[in-house]
Amino acid sequence: MTRPYTHSAQTARARPMLARLERLVPLLLLVAAVAGIMLLSSQFGIVQQRRVTLAFISLMSVVGLYVFMGNSGVLNFSSVGFMAIGAYVSALLTMRPQVKATFLQDLPGWLAEAQLDPVLGALAGGVAAALIALAVGLPIMRLSGIGAGIATLSILIIFYIVLGNWSGVTGGQRSLMGLPTYVTIWNAGLAAIGAIVLAFVYQESRSCLALRASREDEVAARAVGVRVVRERLTAFVLGAFICGIAGVFYGHFLGTLRVENFYLDPTFLYITMLVVGGMRSLTGAVLGVIVISTLTELLRLLEVGARLPGLEITLRAPAGLGDVVLAGLMLGIILFRSQGITGGREITLRGLRG
Repeated sequence: MTRPYTHSAQTARARPMLARLERLVPLLLLVAAVAGIMLLSSQFGIVQQRRVTLAFISLMSVVGLYVFMGNSGVLNFSSVGFMAIGAYVSALLTMRPQVKATFLQDLPGWLAEAQLDPVLGALAGGVAAALIALAVGLPIMRLSGIGAGIATLSILIIFYIVLGNWSGVTGGQRSLMGLPTYVTIWNAGLAAIGAIVLAFVYQESRSCLALRASREDEVAARAVGVRVVRERLTAFVLGAFICGIAGVFYGHFLGTLRVENFYLDPTFLYITMLVVGGMRSLTGAVLGVIVISTLTELLRLLEVGARLPGLEITLRAPAGLGDVVLAGLMLGIILFRSQGITGGREITLRGLRG
């Protein structure tokens, strides 16, 4: 007589566990996708591997952008500025003293002699970006709508001007060369996976749930006790940390830093990636990077000139076609699918089955 009761009790206990496992499916699928791309690309030539490595760095940046912009609904133009902070801080802490003496002769003595391990330098870059985000975010997170977007754009401009004119520390408008180049497709892919995991853990937290509530209806969220400013600031700082790490990888991948690399062009590119994929889901952030990176590479090959296999015909697209196509794609997404390719939803096994 007790068997039906025991069976139903076991079923009831199993349901929460199955629900938790099902919530992990998007994370597992995204990690598997990035790992698959990393393994497949390792079989390509060095040029293709470098392209994929840059895509992984872009993935980190877009995930960092998603953490704040996607979950809060507040437009953010400052993420590339935090990439610059991370890149320059790591560069100054990991470059050999002899190189710094050549390019940066006015550095303070302690900084001129410092040479940290690359891992410590990367963490320092991410933490520096997060601390600066905390300082500038305290007043900005009180704004909403277009005011917050303009404020973040102002932060980006301030970063650009300061870094571009602080010649004694950053080299100013000149290229800062001599960074140790330790970034490979493997550590960039693992860092991208780490960014995805960190963003996923955050989006499953109570803090992110409260932030999403304020995104849907700020007045109602405040009415039920959500501290909107605090939750926005938390996401802003975490997103800046991820972007700072992305900047570190970007600098140590190229081995050279120029302040122009951290301004409007990459800002609009990363926003395009996020919007096209679907800014309200982590899946959208990842998918947007994959789609835009693949499309950009195909258009680049067309601009250079691609020969059709088996035919003596070379297709060549006019210069600038890539920018036009990306702008048109973003316009089409906004007009016909405002929630992006994913519709703002996470990938699931049920969705893959159709």
